[in-house]
Amino acid sequence: MKRAVRAAAQTGTTAATTAVRAAAQTDTTAATNAGGTAAQSNTAVATDHAAAAATTTRPVHSRHVAATTADAVGGPAALGPALTTTVPGSVAAILPDGYAAAPTGAPAAVQQAIWAGNRLIGLPYVFGGGHGSFISAGYDCSGTVSYSLHGGGLLSAPLDSSEFMGWGQPGQGQWMTIYANGGHAFLEIAGIRLDTSTAGDPSGLEGPRWRPLLADTSGFESRHPGGY
Repeated sequence: MKRAVRAAAQTGTTAATTAVRAAAQTDTTAATNAGGTAAQSNTAVATDHAAAAATTTRPVHSRHVAATTADAVGGPAALGPALTTTVPGSVAAILPDGYAAAPTGAPAAVQQAIWAGNRLIGLPYVFGGGHGSFISAGYDCSGTVSYSLHGGGLLSAPLDSSEFMGWGQPGQGQWMTIYANGGHAFLEIAGIRLDTSTAGDPSGLEGPRWRPLLADTSGFESRHPGGY
C-alpha cells in the first residue's frame, strides 16, 4: 500500500483536487498576520535549522524550549468545512488554498492527522514552536509533526526531531511515515508531505505547509506509528 500511495501521489491527483476545489477557502488563518513576520528562512532540509542554531545558545530542538512569549496569541485555526474536506481513494490532495483533503479510504486517525495539519497552514516557522505546548503562535519542524500526530490521537506530548528517530516502529508505514535526523523531521501521510522545509517544493512558501513527497529521503531515520 505504501508503494502504491507514493506512486499515485507522484503521478498527480488533479481529478481529486478539482472535485473538492469548490469547497476550499481562499483565505489562510489570521494567525499568519499575527506571526508571519517572525518566519525564519528554511529553504532546504539540510539548512532548515542552521540559521536558528547560529543565533541562539539553546540546544536545537530542545522539547523544553518555549516557542515565544506569544504562545497564546494566534495559533492553530479552528476546524471548519474547508479544513476537513475529503477526496475519494487512498491518496490525499493538496488544494489550491494550501490545505489538504484527506482520502476517504484512509483510517479515521489518518484523516484527523491531516485535518490537524491543516490547522497550522499559514503559521510562521518559530524555532522551538510547538514544544512547550501543542498550542503555539508558530511551529518548527518537529513541533509541526507532533501537532499533526496529536490531532490523530497518536501522540500525547511533543517530541523533538532526535526523539522521533526512536519513536514508534522502524521503517515506512502503510499510511504515514516520520522522517527524522538530529536536525530535522517531517511527515509523509497518505501520499503528501507536511514539512517546514521548502526542499523539493516549487512554491517556496515558508512555515508549516503541505508539500510534494521528496524523491530522496536518505539521511533520515524512517519511523511509523504501529498500525498505520
